[in-house]
Amino acid sequence: MIVFGVSSFIFLGLLLFIPEDVSWGPRVTIAVMVYGVLLWALEPIPLGMTSVLTLVLLLLLNAVPIDTVLSGFASPAVFLIIAGMMIAQGVNQTSLMDRITYTFLERWGNSAKTIFIGFFLLMQVQAFFIPATAVRVTLMIPIVLSVIEAVGAKKGSNFSKLMLVGTAFAGNISGTAILTAAVGNILTIEILQIYTGGTLSYFSWFLYAFPIWLLLILIIPFMIWRQFPTEAYSFQILQKNMKEKKEQLGPISKSEKKCLLILSITVILWMTESLHGYHPTVPALLAVVLMAMPRIGFVEWKAMVKVNFNMVLLIGATLSLGFALIQSGAIELLADLFTANIIVQAFGNPWVAIILVVVVSQFYHLGVTNVSTAVVTLLPVLIGLSLQVGLDPVVVSFVSSITLLFGFILVVETMPNVVVHGTGLVEQKDFYIPGIWGTVISTIITIIVAFTWWKWLGFWP
Repeated sequence: MIVFGVSSFIFLGLLLFIPEDVSWGPRVTIAVMVYGVLLWALEPIPLGMTSVLTLVLLLLLNAVPIDTVLSGFASPAVFLIIAGMMIAQGVNQTSLMDRITYTFLERWGNSAKTIFIGFFLLMQVQAFFIPATAVRVTLMIPIVLSVIEAVGAKKGSNFSKLMLVGTAFAGNISGTAILTAAVGNILTIEILQIYTGGTLSYFSWFLYAFPIWLLLILIIPFMIWRQFPTEAYSFQILQKNMKEKKEQLGPISKSEKKCLLILSITVILWMTESLHGYHPTVPALLAVVLMAMPRIGFVEWKAMVKVNFNMVLLIGATLSLGFALIQSGAIELLADLFTANIIVQAFGNPWVAIILVVVVSQFYHLGVTNVSTAVVTLLPVLIGLSLQVGLDPVVVSFVSSITLLFGFILVVETMPNVVVHGTGLVEQKDFYIPGIWGTVISTIITIIVAFTWWKWLGFWP
């Protein structure tokens, strides 16, 4: 409770000692934001409890009206995450993921390298169908652990580190080019619409981010493989077991066919958003209904509603905090911190601005470790600064949002890291070296793509 006490002391200090010329609303909102960031980052209490605490403080201290405090829970982003978790529950009720895994391991599970690369790529494929990186990694962890156990790898072995750190990094990367594949992406679209009225479609996001995603898929696995040279294991028993388990499943079931059909329809609707105009949340909710619909679906409703409510509270509260920053005027005070002449002049050059946004986002994420919180608190400042110097806020927000996905160094930076660390088979120290390399690689790739691909497409001057 020492961390909680220190954080509370900082909160009270800000509340009392922020300059007197700052009015009550912005004063409270800034203090609550800092308090929330500290508690989300250091996690002395559960994430969901911190989320509720921030809402309660905003209400009790009358920072903004109650409609503003609770407005984050009316955001489509919240319902997209709920739908994503429910879709994952539905998929998990079938043997579809097991069948795909067993088939892959039976055919290509003859070495550590092929297993590692295969799982890394499988995480990327899942991004098309299952929103939220945390959900995808949670689905994959039991399979990864079963492989580690099957080959006899122990805690601390390089093979365990390879598979688990690789799964975390694969989860972080998997949200890069698919708009619906990461909470931060959806929050970025929400913030852009609130502040500027601008947006990016599913297809546009994919078009601009695809080269970054592709290069990361090619380079990051190679880097992780070099960091954890694996011990010698026999994979023949694993392949034999996978073949037996696949045979036990029998032919593809009716429920698996329905699941594949519903997921395919959902992805098609996401990809054709520019034609029909439906927000990505609509196809996701439709998929939930179809999966549980009697006769049409394949799973009972009560099995689908077992979602991680902490994540729902986290997303809703961070969005509400963002709205409170706007409503109270606190965001203008924060933006003033970034309006020093040297910063404004640097931002005046579009190419320097891109580099600054990438570097600032990387460092900011080390302090504000929760991706959602980082997006909600950093993007409004960057949008204000870009509008001040005449840059396109959509591009600035887009590059910052993608960069904030790449939390490789600290366990607490992303939910995939947290989920993997929760297995107890890897430690924080296992993330440091590959994390630093991953950060450098992702920074260089993002800047190169911005200077080439985006320029060719006319996305950036």
